[in-house]
Amino acid sequence: MNPIGIIGGTGLDDPQFMETAEDIQVSTPFGDPSSPILRGALAGREVALLSRHGREHTIPPSQINNRANLYALKDVGCTQVLVSAACGSLRAEMDRGHFVIPDQFIDFTRRRATTFFDAFEPGVENARHTPMADPFDADLRAALVRKGAELGLDVHDGGTILTIEGNRFSTRAESNMFRQWDADLVNMTVAPECILANELGLKYAAIAVVTDFDCWKTDEPPLRVEDLIAVFRQNVDNLARLFTAVLPELAES
Repeated sequence: MNPIGIIGGTGLDDPQFMETAEDIQVSTPFGDPSSPILRGALAGREVALLSRHGREHTIPPSQINNRANLYALKDVGCTQVLVSAACGSLRAEMDRGHFVIPDQFIDFTRRRATTFFDAFEPGVENARHTPMADPFDADLRAALVRKGAELGLDVHDGGTILTIEGNRFSTRAESNMFRQWDADLVNMTVAPECILANELGLKYAAIAVVTDFDCWKTDEPPLRVEDLIAVFRQNVDNLARLFTAVLPELAES
């Protein structure tokens, strides 16, 4: 049975929470992943958990080795990957504490590796251009939306998530520009992961946890990191509940 990959600070990375959990060290042609892979059983399914920013949250967004992370999950047999991500909302209806299951992204990063194919084999037939019209897997998304509704969570079906470079937050001008681009959320991690997962043929879906309103709302004070962390921590239990509920629903790939 193929393990299901999970990336992010989900509240599930305590070995005592999982059955028969063990750390697996994986090396890849692209370097080491952000953390060892915690392999074990959760809700009756084999899972492989990877901490995106490292177990001590020491890796800034622009320094994450996304290629190594995705390659390592594929190397241990994953065919499906679920991730969590803290996000700022660009829409009033997507409030703090809500979950959004995005169906589109905008990549606004500028200095990250976003492909495994740094060179092509000779011949135009060997050019590797990955289709990206619908980057998030429809079946994984549907399962997350359905289980979220059954759990009584505030879950939004669909949305465009825009990934910025970081580590800083947006200026007010940038935040308003992103809204004009029809983006619904802003974060610092999802787009590179999603691109690379598609290149490897991995099914990928994200749970975006709304922690703030970025800075476009003039009736609120500017975003502070301590406020973001507080809202995310308040929702870790619900995030863990959603992951645990959806795992038995996922078909084998």
